[in-house]
Amino acid sequence: MHIFADMKKFPLLVLTLFALITIRLSVHAQKKSAVGVHIYRAELIRADSNRVVFQIEERRDKGRTVWYFLNAGERLEARNILERADSIFVEMPFFESAFEGCRQKDGTLTGIWRKGTSTKELIVPFVAVPKGGARFSASKGKACYDIQGKWRSEIISPDGSKEEAILQLRQKANKITGSFVINSGDFRYLEGIVTGDSLLLSTFDGSHAYFFSAHILNASTIVDGKFIAGAIAKRTWSAVRDAKASVDLEETAAHLRPGESRLDFRFPDLDSNLVSINDERFKGKVVVIQIMGSWCPNCVDETAYLSQYYKLNRQRGVEMIALAYEYSSDFARSVRSLRKFQERFAMDYPILVTGVNVGDSLKTEKTLPQLTPIKTFPTTIFVGKDGQVKKIANDFFGPATGEYYERYKQDFEATIRELL
Repeated sequence: MHIFADMKKFPLLVLTLFALITIRLSVHAQKKSAVGVHIYRAELIRADSNRVVFQIEERRDKGRTVWYFLNAGERLEARNILERADSIFVEMPFFESAFEGCRQKDGTLTGIWRKGTSTKELIVPFVAVPKGGARFSASKGKACYDIQGKWRSEIISPDGSKEEAILQLRQKANKITGSFVINSGDFRYLEGIVTGDSLLLSTFDGSHAYFFSAHILNASTIVDGKFIAGAIAKRTWSAVRDAKASVDLEETAAHLRPGESRLDFRFPDLDSNLVSINDERFKGKVVVIQIMGSWCPNCVDETAYLSQYYKLNRQRGVEMIALAYEYSSDFARSVRSLRKFQERFAMDYPILVTGVNVGDSLKTEKTLPQLTPIKTFPTTIFVGKDGQVKKIANDFFGPATGEYYERYKQDFEATIRELL
């Protein structure tokens, strides 16, 4: 009798045990899937003791290490990673930028960040701590002020020269994201916090390495700002709330010289094939000419947009050409950097190497003598079906700027519709 009763209960016991095992295996699988995923709180350590703080997510994908640089809404992926024993080399996707580091026993990464420039290579020590937590600690507690909105800002260099800017901020509790807009572009994705009456923001994308701090005097005034950039640059800044703030784009605009209406250029593409604006493929088409450089962070955002637009609209009679002004006149070095753009964005339109250093004061005269000096990267030139220049724009602002990016896209698409 007792045995029979136990036998009837046996299937239920088996099912119960199976369910418990399944739950434990599921939990174990979830834990196992998270193995190898780390969030690092990283710092570039400058010689003046200032530090640029940023975050790295490291994970394994198909047996390989992948890094993501986290800045507000951006996850900038770096896959070109070489590991040997406890050493790691990470090549950034753009900007001749890379990390060389060593894993310590506790998981901490230490090493250097390298960055190519038009003169010497920058080398800055870095440290990255796993499970480092937030980018910034709320050392002064909750935010005392809501500073979301548009601000008129002034950035002051050590020599006293001033640069007007617009600061766009979005705030949720004490979390802050946004960007500075200046007449030559924007500072891309900034992320940070408001803690008490202090504002802290930073970003790192392989070129931009920025840290901002300031005192919030009240809901309409930000003072005592400090802005550090890269290895040595340091400026001050302040801001006042102003919903009508603007920047003067005319200061950085390029124009056709008197008597000119057409461009005439011929440069090699990345495979050394010479391409001219007068080639048959461009005749009778609306041609967008992108003035860019592989060193230019805003050119990353513009290339992402233009490349996608071209794929969707080339059949309408739209062509594009990128003219690259690089850190060096060395063709091979330029091609290595520009290939990253071509591959990352699957660019179907040609990138031409002008062969002129971006720092050359006569770069425009040597390459596009029909124009007044090019002051802004990127700059966009619109050529009509008749081969004549119809518009030159220096109003590109990237996706981190919100309304300014949306306005850029609307203006770009309206210009193309009109020319078609």
